[in-house]
Amino acid sequence: MWSLLRPIRALLGSVALLLLGNGLINTLLTLRGTDEGFSTALLGVVMSGYFIGFIGGTWISGRLIRRMGHIRTFAFGAGICASAALLHLIFINPWVWLVLRILYGLSFITLMTVIESWLNGQTASHQRGRVFAIYMVVNLGSLAIAQQILRLDTSQGFLLFSITSILICWALLPITMTRRSQPVIAERPKSSLKALLGFAPLAVAASAMSGLAMGAFWTLTPVFARSVGFDVAGVGVLMSCAILGGALLQIPIGRFSDRHDRSRVMTYVVFLAALTALVMPLATHKETLLALYFVWGGLAFSIYPIAVAQLIDQLHPEEIVAGSADMLVVQGAGSAVAPIVAGSLMGIAGVQAFPLYIATVLLLLAIFALYRRRRVSTLVSGDTAHFEPMTPTSSQALAMMYDDVQKDLFADPSFYEEHERQRIVEMAGRA
Repeated sequence: MWSLLRPIRALLGSVALLLLGNGLINTLLTLRGTDEGFSTALLGVVMSGYFIGFIGGTWISGRLIRRMGHIRTFAFGAGICASAALLHLIFINPWVWLVLRILYGLSFITLMTVIESWLNGQTASHQRGRVFAIYMVVNLGSLAIAQQILRLDTSQGFLLFSITSILICWALLPITMTRRSQPVIAERPKSSLKALLGFAPLAVAASAMSGLAMGAFWTLTPVFARSVGFDVAGVGVLMSCAILGGALLQIPIGRFSDRHDRSRVMTYVVFLAALTALVMPLATHKETLLALYFVWGGLAFSIYPIAVAQLIDQLHPEEIVAGSADMLVVQGAGSAVAPIVAGSLMGIAGVQAFPLYIATVLLLLAIFALYRRRRVSTLVSGDTAHFEPMTPTSSQALAMMYDDVQKDLFADPSFYEEHERQRIVEMAGRA
């Protein structure tokens, strides 16, 4: 294990510090915006800026890295993120915050692209599965721990904003001290979203609807939690419960989807997640709501990786990275829309509209999944992909996961013939 971790320990240290700061600022800004009197609709618009920047960052991060190199790009992005965290205190204005959120999201996805492309380049192909598993533990663990830093001060103070900036600055230290050579980042794969919609609409829909649910969760859960009686520390506990549920339940759910019909498993998971959200307004005790969030997190966090695995089942090997990158953009677009829609509904119908919005989104996805499963046969190209637990970060993580899959499939010439035959059959059936 030490021989596996030694080449990447600096990168893991940087990503842990970076995600501690990111997990803290995302929840903190929602709480502070509420304290400043921002309406839920306006707060939703402000918080959507992060995901708008996230989408933009998926397009320009690779260009920045190729132009500036990994370390200088990381320093550049970390400087913007750290200063943006403090600027929220200087300019307490929702429209300034929106601009800062866009800049922060763009810079943050660039930082994650630096780390994930470097991890990809530093790791031997036969070790990438284990490295990615460790990376996901660090990722989700840091996000869960970050919520507990909220206990150190109130959201009205300056301390938590300062801690965020410090953590992001500290993330520079391990990565800038490393003597490891910097890898070369590949060009962003050509978009294939139109083709994906043609033969994998369920996977694309699941990615978009997952974004519509998870974007609302990340940005507006603190508003909902405060309204039902949680203090700042309790908000952190509630967020941590959902994140830990996602970390612990993704693997058994995903492995189950590997052994059974994936669209059927997705239907069950989405329906159960919707049912769990539907019960949340009825929870009369905080402990009950914490348990519901744990279960919901385990189910909801699994939707996007199941969708990615189902997409991989249906792609040519050379289409895998491009298709997965498009899924990331679709998920980000859903996440950008979610705070605006959910925040507006909460402003009109009250805070209980928040879990009902999530339940409605997931029920619509469950209905569509049921329709697709009963009316249209899913085409599987060769062997099915293995589920990998993940959070939406950058296309470099997807390249790390599925690099070996592509190599294995390239070695089988019959794969292409069967893949094309199945697509022709499907198109003929639709005609």
